[in-house]
Amino acid sequence: MSHPLDRAVWNALSTRLSPFATADSDVRAVRIDPEVGVFLAAADASRESRARLTELARRHPGAGLVEHADGPMADVLPDGIAVDRRIGLVQMTSVALTPGKAPVIAFETLTPADAPAMLALATLTRPGPFRSRTRELGPFIGVKRDGELVAMAGRRLRVDGFTELSGVCTHPDHRGKGYAAALSRAVVGEIHASGEDAFLHAFADHKATIAFYRSLGFEVRAPMVYTILAD
Repeated sequence: MSHPLDRAVWNALSTRLSPFATADSDVRAVRIDPEVGVFLAAADASRESRARLTELARRHPGAGLVEHADGPMADVLPDGIAVDRRIGLVQMTSVALTPGKAPVIAFETLTPADAPAMLALATLTRPGPFRSRTRELGPFIGVKRDGELVAMAGRRLRVDGFTELSGVCTHPDHRGKGYAAALSRAVVGEIHASGEDAFLHAFADHKATIAFYRSLGFEVRAPMVYTILAD
């Protein structure tokens, strides 16, 4: 597993996102701040790394691991901690947006004052793990109607040469208006303009979601597995 996205969580939390992570003394395992997210990862499959992984998992329950489904780390899990469930994901990447005009939609950069509304929208729509301080991984942008946040999108993991599109969601009462496409295009366009490629993770059984991201210029790169540990 030599590609930086094969182990996106480890590569992000041990480098560019290290300020958001808790690591053991010799950095054999990392756990993102529980108020920011759920991610946990080990440096490798060694006994030492697994022991550190177990320590962090016990210290901060409810963690999740995302690894390449066919890679050597897919089954490297903390010892003695039950697995709540394992979910198949696809990792998708984009080097360029597809041509086409997105609807002209007014959006704004979300601020700390929007944090409660962001968490409420993510809790309702469940785009993936989202916590009270996930917004700090952004920036996030959003659409408001009558003062209510109805759609948003932002950034999450960052590794060498890649930034993740994440938190894309729309309130059920406001779907079908092109908000998700417009916000995703805005975020991905900024990622590309910075000289990086964009990536994301989608549930493997959500065919409509995968088709939506394909329409924006993303292609499936690899199968991933999301392991959710019991609290």
